[in-house]
Amino acid sequence: MNPSQLWVSYSTIVRKEVSRFLRVWKQTIVPPVITTTLYYVIFGQFIGSRIGVVGGLSYMEFIVPGLVMMSVIMNSFSHVVSSFYMAKFQKTIEEILVSPTPYWVIILGFITGGVIRGMVTGAIVLGVAFFFTHVSFASVGLTLLFAFLTSLLFSLIGLLNWLVADSFDSTSVVPNFVLTPLTYLGGVFYSITMLPPVWQMVSHANPILYMIDGFRYGMHGVSDISPLISFGVLVGFCILFFSIIWWMFSRGQGIRS
Repeated sequence: MNPSQLWVSYSTIVRKEVSRFLRVWKQTIVPPVITTTLYYVIFGQFIGSRIGVVGGLSYMEFIVPGLVMMSVIMNSFSHVVSSFYMAKFQKTIEEILVSPTPYWVIILGFITGGVIRGMVTGAIVLGVAFFFTHVSFASVGLTLLFAFLTSLLFSLIGLLNWLVADSFDSTSVVPNFVLTPLTYLGGVFYSITMLPPVWQMVSHANPILYMIDGFRYGMHGVSDISPLISFGVLVGFCILFFSIIWWMFSRGQGIRS
């Protein structure tokens, strides 16, 4: 396929993915925004007023990056899982596979939909934060970079999750038993400097910590971990998961009966 044909294939998949979640925006965008707003009210206003300052920031300012990233993570992941499930259930994935579209274009098309949904939801959640606290950006570029890489990574994880899942019910294992615990233990509501040394070392094994900490650095200019290390961890995981997914596509694992 020439570049023009590749672009047509890619853009067609992306348009389908974006229109799918925008068509049911009351189910895909509104619920996470409402949930995060409750976090702002309960943790930021009620509990935060008793905690005071964390890392030189008011508690409300401190938790905003973590809550935004939590929305980005969950929405990027859930979009690709549900989208790929529908593609397999309705047999539309077979129509794509029999076309001359390369596997990497198919993968990029699906995960781009997840990235767009994650970024849109994250932007709305960040916009809601303006009603509760002062929101500033030490570096808009770094903020967008960490949000994009995180959304990209969890879109890839969502696609990989469905490729290895044997049923739709089994796709709930990762968000319920892996993503949710790691997210809550990834520095959303606290700084790891508040933990005992042993638990600080354990926290460094949590990859979500690097994503939230890097995003917090982009917004507030403060971090517990070097942003270069956080960036390296994100890029490394993105390359790793993309390579695994491409290999599985090329072998037909998870997509062919």
